[in-house]
Amino acid sequence: MKLVIVGLALALSLSGAAMAQPNVLTPKEKAAGWKLLFDGRTLAGWRGFKAAAPDPGWRVADGALGPDPKTSKDVISKDTFGDFELSFQWKISKLGNSGVMYHVIEVGDETYESGPEYQILDNAHGEPPLQRAASLFALYAPAKDATRPPGEWNQGRIVVRHGHVEHWLNGAKVVEYDLGSPDFKARVAGSKFAQWPQFASSASGHIALQNHGDAVWFRDLKIRPLK
Repeated sequence: MKLVIVGLALALSLSGAAMAQPNVLTPKEKAAGWKLLFDGRTLAGWRGFKAAAPDPGWRVADGALGPDPKTSKDVISKDTFGDFELSFQWKISKLGNSGVMYHVIEVGDETYESGPEYQILDNAHGEPPLQRAASLFALYAPAKDATRPPGEWNQGRIVVRHGHVEHWLNGAKVVEYDLGSPDFKARVAGSKFAQWPQFASSASGHIALQNHGDAVWFRDLKIRPLK
């Protein structure tokens, strides 16, 4: 009987954790320096790439932020960040594709021309390993597929500290690399990013949310600077 009670208590605890309210910082998070990038109601923390306001296609519904797949351009955070930990939840449509970029600078025509991309994808799309969910798009493949099915929320995390970067997905560290290392430079030189000298060139920049032409939603976007 004791084991049954303990097991029930654990299940209830895990269920409660999974249903924790998004877009809200706990007192512990506030004390640790976390800041919301999205309040669950408005686009107050975001603007367009090379634009003062977000593209009008981006909308907020049910506490989540998403683009009009047909018309929206990418949005970027108003603030810039160097070393940081970014936590976010994402939900992709069936066979959908999107991304989260960091260290974005307003040079070139697109956010991905400067910002390394945490890939967001329904892996049933059939992309090669370097382009699967949570990869550093086209450069570093995830160690495993930790995604949840389309239509379900995934927990993403990007940690950047002194050039060392980690990609996390649903509690698992799936990618790590060192910006500017010989290996990183060699991979960039062999990729499409070689045509853009601004790619991964800045030690700080904006966070960008990508519209790739498919329905995608973001929520619980929060960040804290690291030293």
